[in-house]
Amino acid sequence: MAILRYQPLSEIDRLQRHMNHLFDDFLAPNWRENNDILVHTPAAEIHQTEEAVYLKLEVPGMEAKDLNIEVSKDSVSITGERKQETKSEENGTVRTEFRYGKFQRVIPLPVQVQNTDVQAEYKDGILNLTLPKAEEEKNKVVKVSLG
Repeated sequence: MAILRYQPLSEIDRLQRHMNHLFDDFLAPNWRENNDILVHTPAAEIHQTEEAVYLKLEVPGMEAKDLNIEVSKDSVSITGERKQETKSEENGTVRTEFRYGKFQRVIPLPVQVQNTDVQAEYKDGILNLTLPKAEEEKNKVVKVSLG
């Protein structure tokens, strides 16, 4: 029979780690840890009309040149990188809660789109994509007459 040494401080450390993860998830829900690397997942909003699918993505603090958008017939892939600003403080301490690094988000689309006619607009940290539906999707509902 093995004798195990009771270490009450290890239980407190474990509880503190769990609480930190809880607050991290609450305060920064769009960041997740993947193999000890923080990965950003921008928030998205999607809706469609008879003519097009509209995708809105939240990517604040970035420039349009830092975003790469690829559209296939059935999905949109957005990658980017928020680059860290280099600052030097001589007689002070700097604390930051900003997150820097690369991100990627692939969003499956509810219908097929005409990926050669996509319109994009980036303003105030919001990326808006207008994805026109493919012709076969527009004509998907056909009324059939009896008689």
